[in-house]
Order: sequence, then structure tokens, then C-alpha cells
Amino acid sequence: MYSPQNMPLEHYLNSILAQRKADGLYRTRQTHQGQQSPSLQIDGKTYLSFCSNDYLGLAAYPEIIRALSNSADMHGVGSGAAHLVNGHNSAHHALEQALAEYTKRPRALLFSTGYMANMGVLSGLLGRDDAIFMDKLNHASLVDGALLARSKLLRYPHGDMEVLEQLLKTTPARHRLIVTDGVFSMDGTLAPLPELVEIARRHKVWLMVDDAHGLGVLGHHGRGCLEHFQLDEQDVPILMGTLGKAFGVFGAFVAGSDSLIETLIQTARSYIYTTALPPVLAEATRTSLQLADKETWRREKLRALVSQFRAGLQALDLPLTGSPLTPIQPLILGTAQRATQLSEALYTRGILVTAIRPPTVPQGTARLRITLSAAHDPGQVDTLLYHLKECL
Repeated sequence: MYSPQNMPLEHYLNSILAQRKADGLYRTRQTHQGQQSPSLQIDGKTYLSFCSNDYLGLAAYPEIIRALSNSADMHGVGSGAAHLVNGHNSAHHALEQALAEYTKRPRALLFSTGYMANMGVLSGLLGRDDAIFMDKLNHASLVDGALLARSKLLRYPHGDMEVLEQLLKTTPARHRLIVTDGVFSMDGTLAPLPELVEIARRHKVWLMVDDAHGLGVLGHHGRGCLEHFQLDEQDVPILMGTLGKAFGVFGAFVAGSDSLIETLIQTARSYIYTTALPPVLAEATRTSLQLADKETWRREKLRALVSQFRAGLQALDLPLTGSPLTPIQPLILGTAQRATQLSEALYTRGILVTAIRPPTVPQGTARLRITLSAAHDPGQVDTLLYHLKECL
């Protein structure tokens, strides 16, 4: 009989997989063909998808595809190296300038993913003698960034400003940072940013917002939670955003002061030690930013679809959670098994919605994470509501 420390690797791996299946937590991938859109082809069958983060319907928009294609002759495909070696292309530089302008900040810095941006900021700015305060529903990348920084990590209950205040009063540290999601990715709710700004000022601590799911969606011009709450760089010095959700391309960025960006160039390991994004993606993203800014109809249509969906849920006597302002509309089901069963039942009817289970969400809150896009139409939303009614 083997003890845990000398169990053969394959036995150990198979035991992990078996346990996840038994707990209803086993994850699988669905391989689709063709472009990202509300209608996906999987194994020769068409599925109506409600689980993409392509909130503005830009991922396969012809103008962005043309921008990428037209720039390939000039920039090639790969960047060749990290930004600090010889990978920083004029396309990257132009995109950073466009992102700074879009977010109304002096500068922006490109990262390959939002995960890498959060890891880079937290570990690049903070260390063992510092403290990080974060909402318990923050994205995993923020938690991992805090762990990598080896700072003291204090997590307050979701949206609980009283507990946060108490933690700040009783936690001395060399430097202190509050960091929060702007829109919480599994719940679709907004952080109470005006209150956080006031708390940060009162306690003289730094504030960072991860607005991955707010940028492009909130505000008249899609500048995210800060535009929605009418906040600026003085209120929130550190802003992180992603480019693969509402903007429909790939990558991430951090925006802030010149000193912030210069410091991250020197200290953020996830920026320093990785290959730069393909320049053609940077060119495509610049076009996407212009469309997201000017084509306000996309946000208007998205809000109308969200309202339609929430009214339909209410008519079905199903719980309304999330926010009427965001395209993330979770249907809380409780157990992982129940969420998986409903996801599978919808799949047999041609509807693709992912079951979200622990540890991504807290125990007892497994759900379908339903997301809407400006690429959907009202008839497709009605189809989803009909099949939810039939399956529940």
C-alpha cells in the first residue's frame, strides 16, 4: 500500500480526477469551429451561446479583422522578444498611447493577459512589509498577485465597507493598497467605488481597480466603472483593463501616471520576462477602441437585451441577481451537481451556457453564468428564456 508521499504519479493524478468527477467539479472543453459569435458550430451542430465575454460583439467584426490583416505585411506576426529586448514595436507604442487617451491617463503599459497584469502590478509594487486589502469576490489573479507579492493579505466580505474600515484601522504596514474588481466577473455587480475612494483617502492608502468587465460596457463612451461613477486618476491611481472581453481582441494594460508606468517597466516580472503581444493584435485593438468609443449603439442594445432578459426571469419567477447595468447575469442554483445538470440539459437543446462551480464561486452558490452580447438579438434571448423554463 502506498502512502501519499510515494504514490505513483499516474495513480495520484487519476485520484484527483476521480474525486473531481464525484464532486461534480470536473471541467471539460468544448471545441467550436469558426468565428466567435452567438452561434457556434460544435461537432457539426449549431449552438446558441450565452457564455462569451464578447460583450460588444467585436470579436469577429469585419473592420477589426481588416485592421489585423492589413497590418500583417508591415508588422509580421510574432514580436520576436520581450518589450525590453527588441519586441516593443511601433504598433505596441501606438496602442499604449491610444489606451492612455481612452482612459484619460498620462500613460498605459501593455501586458499579455489580465492575469499577468495583476500579478505584475501587485508583486512589482508591494512586498513583505506591505498589506493588501481586497474584496472576497475579487478575481483569482488578484489573489495570486497578492500571494506572489508576499504581502499581508486581508480579505473583507463582499462589499462590506465597515469591515474594510476596521481592517484598515488595525493593520499597520509600510504601504497599504485596496484592490477591487470594478465589475465582479461571476456576479455582474459593481464595486462601491465612490465609497472605496473616500475610504482610501481617509486612511491614506492606495487604490487599484481591475475593470476587466466594465471597460467597453459602462459609461457613455465605454470607459468603464470610472466613467460610470465619474471618477478620475486622482480617485483611482491604478487602473487595470483587459482587451479580450468587450474590446474583442487580446491582451491587457495598466494605466496611470508616468511614474507608475516607469516603475512597472522596471519591476513587473510578468512584463519584463515575457514575449510582447503580436503587433498585429495591437493594431486590431486600436481599431476596436475607436469603435467602442464611437458606436454607442452597442452599449444601448446590450442594455436593452439585459433588461429583456431580467424581465423574462422575473416573469418565470426565477431569482434576479447581478446588476441591470452589466451583461453578466448569473442564475444561482446552489449545488455544483444542479448547475451541471441544467447546463447539460440546455446543451442537449442547443444552448451553450457554462456551469460555474467552486472554487471559482463560494460553496453553495454554483450557477449558470449567463452573459449577453450586443451580437445577440431579442429572439435569441427569448429562446434562452423558453428553454430555461422547460428545463427548470
